[in-house]
Amino acid sequence: MQLPNIYDLRTGVRRLISASSAVLPRETGIRAERWFRGYEDSKKLASADGVVVSFGKSGRTWLRVLIWRYFAKRNGYAGEGISEFDEFRHRNPSVPVLFFTHDNYLKDYAGHDHKSRLYGKAPVVLLVRDPRDTAVSQYFQWKHRIAPRKKVINNYPLNDDGLYSFVSGDQSGIPKIIDFMNAWAKEIGDMPHLLVVKYEDLRADTQGELRRVLEFFGQHPTSEELKDAVTFASVDNMRRMELENARNASAHRSLRPADANDPSSFKVRRAKVGGWRDYVSADEAATLDAMVRGRLSAVFGYQ
Repeated sequence: MQLPNIYDLRTGVRRLISASSAVLPRETGIRAERWFRGYEDSKKLASADGVVVSFGKSGRTWLRVLIWRYFAKRNGYAGEGISEFDEFRHRNPSVPVLFFTHDNYLKDYAGHDHKSRLYGKAPVVLLVRDPRDTAVSQYFQWKHRIAPRKKVINNYPLNDDGLYSFVSGDQSGIPKIIDFMNAWAKEIGDMPHLLVVKYEDLRADTQGELRRVLEFFGQHPTSEELKDAVTFASVDNMRRMELENARNASAHRSLRPADANDPSSFKVRRAKVGGWRDYVSADEAATLDAMVRGRLSAVFGYQ
């Protein structure tokens, strides 16, 4: 009988702690759960050969599928589900373990938020996206897909006051995303093994940017492998996979719609660069533009 993966066991323990912490005094329960999630992340980081960091809804699932397809096709696993963390390593020790994280909890375990100290010498890909697009996409994620307990421990709103209130608010929207990006911008010079990848560049030249990422992680992809990965991870194919997964309760949750009849509940929603403007008025757009110009580090070029 195959023994359970150690990370599956930790996830089970974390879920037990989550359930237990929900009955503790609010702040105590939140601290306990965030600390354990940070502990879990620290163990994954210690076992990883590389890291992909992003704020939620910055294109992580898409990049993950691109990378997964490359390794799956190269190693003969292309017909199987998406890798969770280190499944490929059990079969082939030469396949690197990549830790995908939103950088939410390590600081709670470590007691500080110095990125260069938290991530050490690990090769880190920082995936960033225009905060305005990220915030709008995050609203639909929050509305349809985030579990109530996750909203509590990550200090997201519990009530829906509308899209603009969400994306403009300090608690959930653009200011929160900018704080995340600025924290990384401050330490870019102290992290020689950091590669910044912009979602917009990945959309414009998917093969070229995927090659950059894979070569950064020590791979040597062929043009045929890159083309195959890009085709597999196309918006149309990922939506098709979501629809198929809607009928499969055991399918990976990250690629399954909350409601197959509601397009806004899909993980792969529109994937449109600049699509945030479709959801706000001209005056609201001007306010959000000014927010980005006034607060976001120029390092990322979104001004």
